[in-house]
Formats: sequence, C-alpha cells, structure tokens
Amino acid sequence: MAVTTGAKALKVLVCGGGIAGQALAYWLVRGGHQVTVVERHPVLRATGAQIDLRGQGIEAIDRMGLLDTVRGIRVDEPGVAFVDGRGRRWGTVLANTSGKGGQTMTSEYEIMRGDLVRVLHGATKDDVRFVFGMGVESFQQDSDRVRAHFSDGTSGEFDILIGADGQGSRIRRDILAADAPTPYWPVGIHMAYWFIPRDATDDSIRETYNAPGGRMIMRRSHNPTQTQVYFALWENSEEATAVHRQPVEQQKQFWTDRFRDAGWQTQRFLAGMWETEFFYSQEVVQVRTETWSQGRVALVGDAGYCGSPYSGMGTSAALVGAYVLAGEINRHPGDIPAAFAQYHATLQPFVDHVQGEVNPKLLRFGFPQGKLGINIIRAMGAVATFLRLPELAARFAKEDRGGDWQLPNYSHTLKA
Repeated sequence: MAVTTGAKALKVLVCGGGIAGQALAYWLVRGGHQVTVVERHPVLRATGAQIDLRGQGIEAIDRMGLLDTVRGIRVDEPGVAFVDGRGRRWGTVLANTSGKGGQTMTSEYEIMRGDLVRVLHGATKDDVRFVFGMGVESFQQDSDRVRAHFSDGTSGEFDILIGADGQGSRIRRDILAADAPTPYWPVGIHMAYWFIPRDATDDSIRETYNAPGGRMIMRRSHNPTQTQVYFALWENSEEATAVHRQPVEQQKQFWTDRFRDAGWQTQRFLAGMWETEFFYSQEVVQVRTETWSQGRVALVGDAGYCGSPYSGMGTSAALVGAYVLAGEINRHPGDIPAAFAQYHATLQPFVDHVQGEVNPKLLRFGFPQGKLGINIIRAMGAVATFLRLPELAARFAKEDRGGDWQLPNYSHTLKA
C-alpha cells in the first residue's frame, strides 16, 4: 500500500532518546512527519557498555546508510576466550568475519552503546526536535490526538505518542490494563557491569570465567585505557531482585559479598567497582506484553519487547522495531489504528523468535553450582573450541539469531 495521497504530516512525540527512539525518529521524518523527542536525561545519554548488531539489525543500519560509519567505530574484539582461576585460557571462539552465515559469541559488529547513540543523533539532530531534561509524566488521548503532560509542567498535543523509554517504560505502564499480568519475565540471572582502568594483562580478546555458586565473570577491553567488567549471578531470592532498586552503595556491597571469593581477577575487579563512575546493576528480564499499543500510543524497543542481554538481539530488535513501526505509520498516516495493528502483525514473529531463543534451562547449564559442573563445561568447551566447531557452525549457518524473518521494504513510503 502506498502513502495516502495528500495526507498531512503527523505530529509525533517520541518519549526516549536512546537507540530505538532515535532510529524511529530517523524514519518518521523521512516519511514527512514532524518529530519531537523528549529525553529525561539532561544531555544525550551516550553512555553504556558494549553492544552488538546481528542479522536483521545489521540490515536495518545498512538501510539507514550508516553501516560504513558503524564499521569505522567498531570495538576490536576478535573473539572470546574462556579462562580458569589462574587466568589460563582453555578455549577460544573467534568472530565470524567471512561475511557469510551468522555471528559467533562475539559479533563482527561490536560497538559501544554511546558510540551508536552518537551516530544516530548525528543522523537525526538536524531534522528532529530534541528536548533534554524532560519526560512525559502522564497523557490523555481521544480518537484524534494525544495530550502529553511533561515533567516541567507544560503540556502539548500530538497525533501520536511513542514510548521508547526502555525496559522500565512509564508509557507502557499507562497503556496496559490495571489487571494485566506483569510484563517482566525473569530468566534467573542478575548482572552488574562497570568500567575500570585497563592494564597490561587486558588484550582485545574477551575473557569469560566461571566460579562455583552459579557465578560468571567477563572482562572485555574497548579502548586503550578502559576495561569493562561484568558479573553475572544465577540466584532466585527476594534480596537479589530487590537490590537493583537500592542505592548504588548497597548494590556494590551486594556484589562484593557475592563475589569476594570467586577467584581469578576478582579482587582487582571489585576494587575498581568501588572507584568507578559508571556502574549498572539489573535483574535480567524479558518484557512480554499482549499488546504494543493502545489508541494513538505505541511502544518500541525494550519498552515493548526487551529480549534481555542473553538474546544477543536487543539492539538489533530496537532498530528493526523502529524501522517497522515507522514504516507502517508512513504507510497508514491517516489510519493510526491500522498502522499499529500492522506493526504488531508484521513484527510479532520476529520478536517471538528472538525472545524464544532465550531458554532459562539452557542458560542454567552455563552457571554451574559446583566444581564438577565447571569441569564438565571446560571439558566439553575445550573439545569444541579445539575443533573450531562454533566458528564452523556460524559460517555455514543459513540464518543468524533473528531467524529467517525478512525485513520489509518501506522505501516507497519515504518522502525525504
């Protein structure tokens, strides 16, 4: 279906200036619409740890004309090594750089979140109105418009409101029914990550270490001066779930208590945690809801269908979702309910596949409680990596983690 002849430009409000929000804004302005992005953070939130692009996410960036730019700022991470308590590597999986098949444990397109946010901002800032330091506190809607009430006390009317405000989305909270089931689907893992100074022992290969008690540590170094540290813990307790809402000092104490005897470089990593300016702690969850829209309000990215870090497709799903949502709005500018319904119908198979790839039972195997389980993982992994089985499987794969779902073509809906 082509763009409706003579349709007026829509006035769209996007709540959230991260990856999904900016990607959505990019495609909407090229469909001829007027877009305002509001972001609670006082400046562009160009921070965060390392992310990757895979499958359809790579294609989505390519359609934006930004793939060469992303290539130029990729993190140098040629592979993933597995280490023991002394730091000795007992197996390594290299990235698939053949241009064929799928990605391995590390993608050919590893990039820092902040760098991708800056790339997207550079592509949108001249055409989109950005307002920082302001969020949407509430809204009302009727069949023709949405009235948004902002955190600075002002209000404004728009044709559409899009929640791109992440896993903890306020917009999602307000469009779901009061008796709707919780949108959060825990996978059993808690995670924290932070930056520390890089030292001479840190090379570009990512390192992963298993410790007894369902604990995992990962180290990756993204530039000459900084190293990223990730702690992951398999624990089902009220304390673990609640700690992520506590003050940062309490969060750090929780991770110190859980990991102080884990071995390898734990003491170095914990010392750096207490000094770092960048620290984030979270329960690993997926966001699953029965709907991504209500009336003239819709969700995109993690706000609607967070896949969790263990899907490996969170960033790609945000880019793909933004592309499909904008494409359907551009196709149906005079019929927003139809646009949102087609957005859901088109994207749902992709989201189902991405989220379905996260199997808690399989993940549990990667977090053994005892030394026997760790030794079994090492033995199996050592054989597989010696034979290069992960690299061969990726190179000859017919599809990446997003499955065989094809990115739709919306080029006929673009005006600019």
